[in-house]
Amino acid sequence: MADSASGVPETTTGVTMATTVLPPLITLVPPKTRAVSTSCSSSESDTQQTVPCKTLPVDVTTHTFKKPEKAISLPEHIPAWEKSEGYHDLMGFILTLNEAVKDKKVTDDVLVSDLTKEILALLDELERWIVDIPPIDQPQRFGNKAFRDWYARLTERSQDVLRKALPEKFHPAVAEMAVYLEESFGNSTRIDYGTGHELAFVAFLCCLCKIAAFGEEDYPALGLKIFNRYIQVARKLQETYRMEPAGSHGVWSLDDYQFLPFLWGSAQLLNNKRILPKSFVKPDIYVTFAKDYLFLAAVNFINTVKTGPFAEHSNQLWNVSGVANWGKVNTGLIKMYKAEVLCKFPVVQHFLFGSLLTMNPVEQQT
Repeated sequence: MADSASGVPETTTGVTMATTVLPPLITLVPPKTRAVSTSCSSSESDTQQTVPCKTLPVDVTTHTFKKPEKAISLPEHIPAWEKSEGYHDLMGFILTLNEAVKDKKVTDDVLVSDLTKEILALLDELERWIVDIPPIDQPQRFGNKAFRDWYARLTERSQDVLRKALPEKFHPAVAEMAVYLEESFGNSTRIDYGTGHELAFVAFLCCLCKIAAFGEEDYPALGLKIFNRYIQVARKLQETYRMEPAGSHGVWSLDDYQFLPFLWGSAQLLNNKRILPKSFVKPDIYVTFAKDYLFLAAVNFINTVKTGPFAEHSNQLWNVSGVANWGKVNTGLIKMYKAEVLCKFPVVQHFLFGSLLTMNPVEQQT
């Protein structure tokens, strides 16, 4: 929907896309000094507020890991979640990668470490399993039950594929991180996928940074290479097994399945002189540049699986095309992500907390 006075997109919760360009929310500095904007509020003053967050890497040789479990069971738990280390670590990580991918293409030559190559190979293997486990013939149009076999293989082999990918010194963390990997690809009971599963993969990457498997120099590749490959695998799962959108608002959602390709994708386009927000709805733009930009790849995918006028089947995205520049789009999507994903009880009630991402109150630093 659009505000009748300003023409600025508004979300279903009344979060209006920003009308002023704010300063960068986070800079790539050592984690112990990093400050991030974390408020779930949609006001501009809250967006500018920064809260120090303790994110020192853990020592895997002495740290006690544990299997993640649910900790948010009531809507009344959301305020504690907002003030938790886990929330601050995740939001800080999302904003850090937002900075890391600014003005960069997916196809740009960024540092690709050995571990990055291993995680990409892990995702390649998960995609091969889709070929091994084809959809079955069934009367239901959506939710092909073969996905449950694919998911069963994932839960059975997740720790093995992680041990294969990670250097041995990080193996003590495998059991904890494997849970986030398993949660990243959908729910096997409902055979659905949504932003909560996308958040689980972000948690997986965040944990790899918290154990210092990845460093600051890897941030661009995390967003441009690994996350992009993850999205490709997730989309293949969605198409192959006809997965239902989890908790979608239908035409009023930004996308049936994903959010971060739009947030980080808008950062990629921040200073692009050719591709403006009003341009991304044009086929010659989103088809030609899908390989370079997460945002345009997402738009291209939508147009391959949906029919009819774009303004009708993707109204919220259509509204985004009316925003003046990518800086405003990016700031607005950060606000929207907090309101529509991180602070939505139906989404975060399923999030799991271990020793790396906790519900412990964040330590305020002075």
